[in-house]
Amino acid sequence: MARHRQGRLGEEIKKSISSILINGVKDPRLANRIITISGVDVTSDGSYAYVYVTPLVLGNEDKDKVCEEVLAGFNKAKGLLRNRVASDIKLRHTPELVFRIDSSMDYGRHIDSLLAEIKENTPDRSEEE
Repeated sequence: MARHRQGRLGEEIKKSISSILINGVKDPRLANRIITISGVDVTSDGSYAYVYVTPLVLGNEDKDKVCEEVLAGFNKAKGLLRNRVASDIKLRHTPELVFRIDSSMDYGRHIDSLLAEIKENTPDRSEEE
């Protein structure tokens, strides 16, 4: 039952942070970027919330540099974001926010390319017969 509560709390935190980003954050590292909050995992005791973010990287930008800047922006605004989340969600204790870059999309692309490579190198069974 507690796991269900953590999931709901994670979704509420995700909605709250997303609305804060949409309504404006003054930090240019966050305000000038398109950022997706891809997920929030709350620990079982509710003391930490791991917020997974995915910044949009344009073609000529260095992905690692963009990710560093976005994480630095989130870490600088951590106190403000936590206060806003606390006011949006009425809780006795608001979890400490820990921001991480979500690399699942890159991992998925990597797996897709490996599968495509395997498909190219595997002979077609209909040709063998």
